[in-house]
Amino acid sequence: MDAIRLVRTTNTDADFVALVQRLNAELAILDGDDHDFYNQYNGLEDIKHILVAYYKKTPIACGAIKSFSDSTMEVKRMYTIEEHRNKGVAIQLLTQLESWAAELGYTFTILETGLRQEAAIALYYKAGYNLISNYGQYAGIENSRCFQKKIISPA
Repeated sequence: MDAIRLVRTTNTDADFVALVQRLNAELAILDGDDHDFYNQYNGLEDIKHILVAYYKKTPIACGAIKSFSDSTMEVKRMYTIEEHRNKGVAIQLLTQLESWAAELGYTFTILETGLRQEAAIALYYKAGYNLISNYGQYAGIENSRCFQKKIISPA
């Protein structure tokens, strides 16, 4: 398989926006009646640090980080198109997002995913994330699972 190329971009990048639209369509099905609740927290306007993964010249995956606190970045909008799943793309994205957060001076990354997103939960455990109490708007939400990881600053 050709190498995956990761590109830092902005929240207005057409490839990123198209991938997020595909993500939202999948989540609408997975989340069912809960989708409107989650979707209200998934706007792109406050997300400034985005990665898009390309296979050859085709955008196949995305992820982003958003400042949550002085020490913590929140991982947002992680998505890989179906035909490129289970090939290590998501872990590459996540690792690079963590490195980017460390470059920016952050110590932790946190994230939320839905209970029905079993592959995402497995990915986060594999990447060294620990289950934490639901934070912020996800506190008390039965379908949410929240995770945290201490990230290492670049040498």
